[in-house]
Amino acid sequence: MESAKTVAFQGMRGAYSEQACRERLPGLELLPMKSFEDVFDSVDDGRAALGMVPVENSMAGVVTDCYDLLAIHKLQIIGEYYLRVRHCLLGLEDSHLEEIRAVYSHPQALAQCRSFLRRYQWVRYSVYDTAGAAADLAERGSRSAAAVASELCAELYGLKVLQRDIQDSAMNTTRFLVIARQERLPPPDQACKTSLLFEVRNIPAALYKCLGGFATNGVNLTRLESRPVLGRNWAYHFYLDFQGRPGDPAVQNALEELDFFTTNLKMLGCYPEAAKPVE
Repeated sequence: MESAKTVAFQGMRGAYSEQACRERLPGLELLPMKSFEDVFDSVDDGRAALGMVPVENSMAGVVTDCYDLLAIHKLQIIGEYYLRVRHCLLGLEDSHLEEIRAVYSHPQALAQCRSFLRRYQWVRYSVYDTAGAAADLAERGSRSAAAVASELCAELYGLKVLQRDIQDSAMNTTRFLVIARQERLPPPDQACKTSLLFEVRNIPAALYKCLGGFATNGVNLTRLESRPVLGRNWAYHFYLDFQGRPGDPAVQNALEELDFFTTNLKMLGCYPEAAKPVE
């Protein structure tokens, strides 16, 4: 039976995905999973009612695994959330900044804090995820080591924040999607986005013709991403996000034109449009 009050996320406790769950879906039971595929599977089989998955970061770009999983699973996007990613340098309770010689974190987190880390010339080690780096540091007990992770990790693993906001970009932001087994359409008066997936027909200027209907009908596109079709060499499909809902007259006209030039069109969900964080 589906657990109606559970949301699954990838990573250990304290991961940024958990922080997104806490902020976007407060009060739900948290279910940490080892991989993104495990998150999708847990929603598919009912262990979790919802899943929270990252799909793009303002500095690092797309999370390709999640886009590929959206293609092969029959799940619906029911929400989105933009999380400000504020990296902290964490150490043991009795450690000090001048004692640090090595720092551990996910490769993306290390890259997002390159300027700060370069200033100190520490040895950098890549690990599976940010929360895992914090948990390992707490277990290892080395005063000369530090982890780049969230402030939530300091709270969960008994670590000290040696430095806050060490990311290169003050507006470092990750976009998350909330996935579920059934669609949950937004109220008619709520601004929303729609996401879909399609392949283009093998005709000249096919992609241009696919997108032309959105332009002529005044439908604003917010994202277009191409990914290889799993199991088919040199075949690609496109992920498209736009503002509006399938029932809007302008959107209906655009989708009719899109359908004429595409194959394997798949609606991924219509959901409330989230506000991006401002400085």
